[in-house]
Amino acid sequence: MKIALVQTSPVWEAPAANLAAADRWVGKAEADLVVFCEMFTTGFTMNAATAADTMSGKGPQALREMARRHGKAIMGSMAIGEGGHFYNRMFFATPDGALSHYDKRHLFRMSGENGIYTPGAERPVWEYKGVRMLPLVCYDLRFPVWIRNRGDYDMIVIAAAWPAARAAVWRTLLRARAIENLCYVAGVNRTGDEPNTPYNGDTALVDFMGNPVAEAGGRDEQMVTATVDLDAQKAFHEKFPAWMDADNFSLEM
Repeated sequence: MKIALVQTSPVWEAPAANLAAADRWVGKAEADLVVFCEMFTTGFTMNAATAADTMSGKGPQALREMARRHGKAIMGSMAIGEGGHFYNRMFFATPDGALSHYDKRHLFRMSGENGIYTPGAERPVWEYKGVRMLPLVCYDLRFPVWIRNRGDYDMIVIAAAWPAARAAVWRTLLRARAIENLCYVAGVNRTGDEPNTPYNGDTALVDFMGNPVAEAGGRDEQMVTATVDLDAQKAFHEKFPAWMDADNFSLEM
């Protein structure tokens, strides 16, 4: 499967402009799956009461239409209001019109996200073109128990707004999660500046040994494309079956 990772600098709380930009990126992508950053339609906003979309609103429906029209699957998160709660919601739109979602489990309390948004309680795995994908959003990357591969996925896909001040942590954790879970990790981070926060990007696809397959260098908006090779991953699992020695555990929600 070919995957395109799109590193952008979303216009602050301007969904129409950001969706139009996303449509252009998807149109240019030579890939099966196109991935955007966290809250790519608004920036990482805590103004949920005014900035959040709804499931029947323009954002999710535009994503569904984009996937159908371009014939490509699309992932990325948006702020969504539903049932009296707000969610930082990761979407997965496919060309057949299906629209799945994952609600960010670990909310970034240092920005007050945990006081505004509601944490998710489901850990879905989505399959596309034969690749099983675990969706994550930004701060989730710090929590290995939630992420632990139990043989149920091939790749982590994470949409992030990870600040430049902790860029080294982002780069380290992408590789650590790939190594410990023997999986690919596709990490899409935003670039540019929000009102109080600069971002470095450092978008990358990392393989099951922690090696970068593709990286976005610099703070420019850009798209990198690479291939997820399941045959190579399977061969490595057979040669180095560390997964067989993993500890069993149960997760309390």
